[in-house]
Formats: sequence, C-alpha cells, structure tokens
Amino acid sequence: MAEPYYGHRARLYYEDLYTQPEKMAEIILKANDCGAGAINLVNDKNILKAFDLACDNGCDMKVIATIGKSDVDYLNPNYDVACEVDWEEDIELFSAYDTPVMLVDEFITDAYKWNLTSKILTHINDIGSLSGIVTAFPYRTTDLLKDNIDMDLFDFYMIPLNSFAYMMDTPSFLKAQREEFRQKILDLNKKIIACRVLSVGIQTPQEGFTFLNSLDFVDLMTFGVASVDEIKKDMEVLKGL
Repeated sequence: MAEPYYGHRARLYYEDLYTQPEKMAEIILKANDCGAGAINLVNDKNILKAFDLACDNGCDMKVIATIGKSDVDYLNPNYDVACEVDWEEDIELFSAYDTPVMLVDEFITDAYKWNLTSKILTHINDIGSLSGIVTAFPYRTTDLLKDNIDMDLFDFYMIPLNSFAYMMDTPSFLKAQREEFRQKILDLNKKIIACRVLSVGIQTPQEGFTFLNSLDFVDLMTFGVASVDEIKKDMEVLKGL
C-alpha cells in the first residue's frame, strides 16, 4: 500500500505498481520463491487481485490479514470514522484464504475503544484463526493494554520497530530505552510482529534487518518491496544474517 508517509514515492508506487496487479503478482511469486511463506494483506481490490493471480500461478503463501483497514488519512486520522469500517466483511473475506492469523487494524486499536477491539478479536477467535492487534504507538498502547483488555483474547502484537525510532512514539531508541521497552514487551507474553523495520526506506535492509536480529523479543517481521530485484536482494540479506 502506497501510504502517504512515503511522500513523493507514494505516487510512484501507485502508478508503477499498485495499478498493475500483474506486476505485484510477479513480486509476490518471487518473494515466495525466495522463501517468504506468508503475506500481510488488507481488503483491497487491486492487492487481492494480485495475490489471486500469484496463487493461480503457483504461489503457496499463508495470509496474515489486517482486519478493518480503512481509507482514513494516516497523517491526520479520524479514529471515529476508522471504527465504522465493515470489519465483519473483512473477516468473512479472509476466511476464504489460508489465513491462520487476523490482526485488528491500528486505527481501530489506537482509537482505544476497547469494547470494539474485544468484539473483533472474539469474532476472529470464533472462526478458528489466531488473533492480534496492530498499533502505531508501541509505548502508549503497550502501557494501556493490561488494564483495558482481556489479554487472553489475542496472541499477536504488531508494532513499528527500528533503531531510528522512526514512526514510533518515542524520540529515540537507544540501548537503555531498548532494554526498558524489551521488558514491557516480554511482560505481555505475545508473539511480536515488527513493522516499519526499515524506517520507511530511510535505512538499508542490511541496517534494518541487522538491528532486528539483535532483539530477542521479535518473532516475525513484515516489510514492503516494490520490485522483483528488491525482494531478491532483501532475502539475500536476511539469509546472510
């Protein structure tokens, strides 16, 4: 997804990739061929068409679905509008795929309407998928969780995580801060999915992946690619760690 925080690159991604599902399908197939076993998807017509095309051509990937993705402006979000999305439709849609994990979108999680988040998590659990939440605020949300939601309702927690503290709700992420944050995360006893690991393109894959590899509380990560060459190079870096 060409989110606004990519700046001018968002327009390039939109024109050169997002509007051409066949190109996206090629990248998905190459990612699978290079060893990627899962893909994080949202309910988006073009992206789903690309994934379906890839599957028709032999792609064997599990889906980690983000439930409740909306068109809310990332840079100036209206959380009330985000919470009005038809999340039940998303759950029904992704139930047709091999989707072992479904995650509540960050704009719903970060609205802190805990009853709604709990309702979505319960619905996900009831259909037999594992559930989780996404947040854009790893410090604030982590501090709120235990006092506001039944921690047994979910297993996965997706958070932005990089050495620059970019798009994290902290001004820096130095060694002492990392250790304090590590303890907060370990206390949750959840499977952690790291996102924005390359600081939205500011860091190289070597820098971002090496940093993540130094952390002992991360179980999975997700990152975006825009070309076949890019995924090949990124996977080479990962396999070299």
